[in-house]
Amino acid sequence: MPRTTWFPAGSSESARKVSESPNPHIDSLMPISALAGLVFGVAVLSIGLYHITFVGPRLRSIMATLKGEGGDDAESVALLRAAQNAFSKRTDDRLDELERILQREVHRVGFVRYNSFSDVGSDLSFTLALVNAEGDGVVVTSIYSREETRTYGKSVRKFVPQQGASKEEQSAIAMARTGVGA
Repeated sequence: MPRTTWFPAGSSESARKVSESPNPHIDSLMPISALAGLVFGVAVLSIGLYHITFVGPRLRSIMATLKGEGGDDAESVALLRAAQNAFSKRTDDRLDELERILQREVHRVGFVRYNSFSDVGSDLSFTLALVNAEGDGVVVTSIYSREETRTYGKSVRKFVPQQGASKEEQSAIAMARTGVGA
């Protein structure tokens, strides 16, 4: 079926030739795809020029500075390395101090519940050993009976009680020493 196109009076001859082509829609798309290709090419070229002009030289300068080459940047690298070494030393000193403090902190616990007397049930007597990594601390014993409760405390040095110790107290100290405590 032939296509009829109406042109206003006085329209140019070239407009009529375009409309008489077999597929006028494809002919009108060609300039758009060429324009898109041109814009894409310009964008790629711009990014490439930016990289060559700004990014490449700066990257080469940074790499040379890190390798210790270069003039003024070498001084800044030396200052940076000195600051890093000072920071590292302060960090190591602080870590050593914290480790010394940790050795004195009580973080080993041994706990034993038991019946002190045969006529009292429910394991109401207990012994609690609190020692640090070096084995210094205390052992606390509470003995429950029907009439009264008594509590005793003894110091511990190098995992050895300084006064005589019951088998429960020795057991609690051993649990604290191995870390199998509570």
